[in-house]
Amino acid sequence: MIRKLPSGEYRLYSRKKNPKTGKRRNLGTFKSHKAAEKHEKDVQYFKRH
Repeated sequence: MIRKLPSGEYRLYSRKKNPKTGKRRNLGTFKSHKAAEKHEKDVQYFKRH
């Protein structure tokens, strides 16, 4: 899940909420939406390899 921050950057959050805190995990902040999408694909790849 990618969200735009007020600073203009994009942050990648985990898809599921943490049951303990009720929030999503921050998986990194990126300058562009495309960079955040690329990192999300990389994360999904490594979850399965």
